[in-house]
Amino acid sequence: MGGGFPIELILFAMIAAFLVLRLRSVLGRRTGYERPPAPEAGAAGYDPRGGRVLEGEAQEVWPAAPQGQAKRVVPDPRTPPGQALARIAAQDRSFQPERFLEGAEGAFRMVIQAFATGDRQTLRALLSDDTYAGFEQAITAREQAGEQQRTELRAVHELAIEEADLRGSVADVTVRFVTDQINMTVGRGGEVVAGSDAITELTDLWTFQRDLTSADPTWKLVATRSL
Repeated sequence: MGGGFPIELILFAMIAAFLVLRLRSVLGRRTGYERPPAPEAGAAGYDPRGGRVLEGEAQEVWPAAPQGQAKRVVPDPRTPPGQALARIAAQDRSFQPERFLEGAEGAFRMVIQAFATGDRQTLRALLSDDTYAGFEQAITAREQAGEQQRTELRAVHELAIEEADLRGSVADVTVRFVTDQINMTVGRGGEVVAGSDAITELTDLWTFQRDLTSADPTWKLVATRSL
């Protein structure tokens, strides 16, 4: 072998650098979408796309809907969630609800894709420990079953801040996502074992949490459920 540097190592380094930069751009800036709050993850087999239990699937992501087209809703300042957001902003001057929703949409897309492809490294960076444990258990189950779930995010219609809370320095913000998705589970032989190629509108509630005194600006996903 020659003395040249292995091209595989160069490619892996480039991919790793891209992932780190993207994570920091979506969840690592103090632009108002910094660390998420709230409920903890679901049970084994838990599907982040709305709390559905899908047994044993390894997923594939189809082309995602363009970002930035969704309607974004911030609660009235006079409501309890609006007042909680004001308290969060008073403690963290960089917090802006509109920018938070922008980051939340990016996180939603990244978590769905990472769960679909079994990207544990990305999920570890975006989820709380308890939530990650549930997701990792689901990934392992579908890998052992030898199934794949093909997932396509066709449209993001709306993002709305539904709830907010500040307990000491720990802030929680719950976001409602209304999306169109295609979800289909395929068996070892390519047969469809669950779902279909039909577009389905889904409404999910994701809770993000952050300790506002932490040097880490990332809001972590701590709970998901569907309506």
